[in-house]
Amino acid sequence: MTTGAIYPSLKGKTVLVTGGGSGIGESIVRHFVAQGARVGFLDINREASEKLVAELSPTGSVHFEHCDLRDIAALRTAIANVRAAFGPITILVNNAAHDERHKLEDVTPEYWDDRVQVNLRHQFFAAQAVVDDMKTAGGGAIINLGSTSWMIGLGGMPAYTASKSAVLGLTRSLARDLGPFNIRVCSVVPGWIMTQRQIDLWLTPEAEARVMESQCLKRKLYPEDIAKPVLFFASDEASGCTNQAYVVDGGWI
Repeated sequence: MTTGAIYPSLKGKTVLVTGGGSGIGESIVRHFVAQGARVGFLDINREASEKLVAELSPTGSVHFEHCDLRDIAALRTAIANVRAAFGPITILVNNAAHDERHKLEDVTPEYWDDRVQVNLRHQFFAAQAVVDDMKTAGGGAIINLGSTSWMIGLGGMPAYTASKSAVLGLTRSLARDLGPFNIRVCSVVPGWIMTQRQIDLWLTPEAEARVMESQCLKRKLYPEDIAKPVLFFASDEASGCTNQAYVVDGGWI
């Protein structure tokens, strides 16, 4: 991991990251720990998350809570446990998501609701659970992870793309409601990021060729390409930034 810029305002802050055990979330956790923040993260993958904690604990403050984010009561309990471990939460990164493919004709009402729970609903309830901490502290930052999938008209997963398009609306609504309390809400919108899952499941020579043709930048993007702008929007350097969606896609759209 390359650390890059150092943001003094992040040192000692309590950060909550959802889906922090692998992929983009893991990189976000690593980068906040490198900034000297106290990082609590939630994930359903216990094995990967405990491995990450074992690696990072000697170098910084990190706390893992096993949680299925579809269970809002469990989400609230996990957030309370992070607060008990590290103090009031003033930075929230709503990262957790799952881009499971599905055919239109196979989607049932139950499956649709499940995908919305996995990809959207928890973002609102996580924000709701930390807002009082941020108000008491005199401000805070919420960064919601979106996706360019709906912007480029990607097919094959309508419940996912619908949920991710709604992240923009949620971000703008929360920014308006929370601005008077000096709570900033932005969205970071990844393009195709080469997590290990994406590489294993979807990256073929043909797909890579399409990416290189579509992007202005002729290189693959990796999780740290998302983690670094997340740090910026969480820091005091972005104190005037809210109600925005920042696309990191190598210039695809």
